[in-house]
Amino acid sequence: MDCRIYGVSNLVIFSTLLFLVSVFPQALTERVSSSSSPTGQINSNSILVALLDSHYTELAELVEKAMLLQTLEDTVATHNITIFAPTNEALDRNLDPDFKRFLLEPANLHSLQTLLLSHIIPTQIGSQTLTRHVTTLSNHRLHLAANLTTVDEARVTRPDAMTRPDGVIHGIDRLLLPRSVEDDFNRRRSLRSITAVKPEPAPEVDPRTHRLKKPPPPTKPGSPPALPIYDALAPGPALAPAPAPGPGGPHHHFNGERQVRDFIETLLHYGGYNEMADILVNLTSLATEMGRLVSEGYVLTVLAPNDEAMAKLTTEQLSEPGAPEQIMYYHIVPEYQTEESMYNAVRRFGKVRYDTLRLPHKVVAQEADGSVKFGHGDGSAYLFDPDIYTDGRISVQGIDGVLFPTEEEQAERVKPVTQTGQPAAKVVKHRRGKLLEAACWMLGTFGQHSRFASCQ
Repeated sequence: MDCRIYGVSNLVIFSTLLFLVSVFPQALTERVSSSSSPTGQINSNSILVALLDSHYTELAELVEKAMLLQTLEDTVATHNITIFAPTNEALDRNLDPDFKRFLLEPANLHSLQTLLLSHIIPTQIGSQTLTRHVTTLSNHRLHLAANLTTVDEARVTRPDAMTRPDGVIHGIDRLLLPRSVEDDFNRRRSLRSITAVKPEPAPEVDPRTHRLKKPPPPTKPGSPPALPIYDALAPGPALAPAPAPGPGGPHHHFNGERQVRDFIETLLHYGGYNEMADILVNLTSLATEMGRLVSEGYVLTVLAPNDEAMAKLTTEQLSEPGAPEQIMYYHIVPEYQTEESMYNAVRRFGKVRYDTLRLPHKVVAQEADGSVKFGHGDGSAYLFDPDIYTDGRISVQGIDGVLFPTEEEQAERVKPVTQTGQPAAKVVKHRRGKLLEAACWMLGTFGQHSRFASCQ
């Protein structure tokens, strides 16, 4: 009896050991191979690849910014998914800018992830589904209408837009906004409005009247500056003695730097005005100055000489200190003029004198040969390439010559100097009326006119 029991036990033990020896290496090999292979392997036919390559670019970009690709890969490896994809218009133009800024802030990454996961269901649902309530990856419940015409308050514009073995994408016309994300956004916005109260400065007292100064009325966006452009220019040769900011400056209604950069790039791409662009950028600080003026609300018209005209400048004309600035200032008119406006003006008035940023010189324009001619004689230039750049704030007109003030203007600005070096006093001769002329004539008959200074 004992031997039979022991014999049976040995046979059972031997069979058990034989089974373990044959099964254990295979299980160990499978475990090693499964641990060495990556989980969630995604092939090129995956729904995630289709989403990243689709025309839903805004949603794909948000998924990448929310760092959800690995999460979605793990989900696709175990489940089929359904993605309700808002259109680019819904995520770009129809979305509140403050809310979009809130989602893209690094501190609100959790809200962005919750928002995106609320558009994904861990099961594949086609357009002919009979399911009415589903739960998203963010644990939010969605209500589906019959034939999948709507999802909650969003309308399904493209059912079954993309179908793959592991999922499907439906296009919707608006964002599905979970209540938790909406509450978080309102909470952050209310806190920002509380903490963003600007302190009011102390009231200013007028020293003359000893009364409180009234603040100036707020300027409307885009309103023209109250100060003339010469008062807003930075100090320089023959310019205003000190800068004075225009009312448009602090509000930044215009992006002057971008507009100046655009017109300089336009000169380079247009061709034939590389020297003008090089002087504006490298030899002078005019580009920065023009950008500041345009940002403050001023308008400018640039008479741009072409490369052929700039090549005729001599070394003496450019070697004097401040010569490039003086030349360029004489080619900038503080008005917005186009080919049509200038040609109509010279046709109507014959000659038109435009102010320039080179005080106090003006540039004369007149009609000639069906075009607009600037300057006089050999120093004249014609409107060669009209309206190279016109954006409403800066106008660039190409001319075929470099303009200089006339010698008569230069002579008028030179004051006579006496031998002592002091400016000569200007003699003012008073004009006599007819009644005074008659009185002086009558006194002259009696020899008394020399006693009156007015009759001398």
